[in-house]
Order: sequence, then structure tokens, then C-alpha cells
Amino acid sequence: MGGTEAKHILVVDDDEDLRRLLLTYLRRNGFRATGAQDGTEMSLILQTAPVDAIVLDVMMPGQSGFDICRSLRMQSNIPIILLTALGETVERVLGLELGADDFVVKPAEPREIVARIRAVLRRTGQSPTSAQVAARTLAHFDGWTLDTRRRELRRVDGVEVELTGGEYDLLLALIERPQQVLNREQLLDLARNRPYGGLGRSMDVQISRLRAKLGDHADLIRTVRGSGYMLTSPVRWA
Repeated sequence: MGGTEAKHILVVDDDEDLRRLLLTYLRRNGFRATGAQDGTEMSLILQTAPVDAIVLDVMMPGQSGFDICRSLRMQSNIPIILLTALGETVERVLGLELGADDFVVKPAEPREIVARIRAVLRRTGQSPTSAQVAARTLAHFDGWTLDTRRRELRRVDGVEVELTGGEYDLLLALIERPQQVLNREQLLDLARNRPYGGLGRSMDVQISRLRAKLGDHADLIRTVRGSGYMLTSPVRWA
């Protein structure tokens, strides 16, 4: 699991029988596991304990898993695995575009879900935990500031620079690992996209757009030929 402390997994599902089954299986496989029946209960748990990953059911009464996923991504980088009976490609793409890290179609065996959780944790193993994200919301680099709670980028003079969702996710991935070379595959994972349909080229385009928005500071994002990209500046979190 990559550490001495068991990873804490939050299962959000209104199906009590399935929720209990997953919690039992997770605990037998070395995880800490907590259940929530809806988004309200999930929010209360997140306020009291750091969580390493969330298994989130899509089809719930009231606030859907898609709505919860969108809301979570505006304030946290906790890995999210969506669990749903919907198998259409459009539903999977929607979930990933909203910020989910993976997508499991029901009926799925608990061991598959555990495997998906472990894969997501490996990919995001260096990301801040929910508690760290809550405590560190402002990233300062070379006079610029990224507010991760509001998803806002501000120039040295304090003027806000508008970013698309993809540009923000890529910049955050670079900021979380300053002065570290990240290849395209790593950036795709960290930006919570999936490698389908020429997305690699799309990522390069978004990097170019990010540089354009940085203006005279475009060299903050360096291309390392044959390897990937890196943020050249150190980052101070507040």
C-alpha cells in the first residue's frame, strides 16, 4: 500500500447491503473503510477525517453521484471512483470530465473495485490528502498565485487569468510537483483524464495555451525534450 498507515476509503452508496459488502471486503484487504448513504453524510465525514479515496455511486436519490463529483472537484483532489449501472460510453466520459479518476460498471466484484482503488492510489500517491488540501489552498510560484479552493489563477499584479478546466488541472498537476519532470502519461493521470481519442495531442495544446496565458512568464513551464514538462519555479503553499 505504499505506507505503514492503512489508506482510508469512503464508500458513498444508498444501497445499504452493497455498502456493507464493500466495507467488509475493503477492511479484509487492509484498508480503513467508512460508509455514507448520501452526499450530506459524506460531507460530514470529510470534515472530521482525512480520506484517501472515494467510491461514489452515481444513481442515488436526491443529489446524484455526478453532482457530488462535480462539487468535490471544486474543493478537493481526493481520488474518486464512480460506481454505476450505466455502461454507456457517454456516461463514462461525463464522469471523467467531471473529475472522476476511474469508472466501474455494476455489477462489479468487490475485488475489481479494490484493484481499481489500488491503481488510483498508485497514480495519485504523491497528491495531497484531503486534510492537506483543506489546509493548503494557495500555491505561490514566481509571483503568481493559484487558489485551489476557488480554482483561480492570479498574475503578479493580482489580475485573475481565466483558465479552462483542462488548463487548470494540468497547471495544478505541475504545481503539486514543482521542478519535477512529468511525462505525458503522468500528466494525463494526474489531470484526471483518460488516454483515449488523441487526448495526448489535446494536452500539448492545453500546455501551449497555458504558456500563452502566462505571458512573459511562459518559461515557467519547460519542455524537457523526450521526457515531458516541468514547472521550473519552486512552490510555496499557504
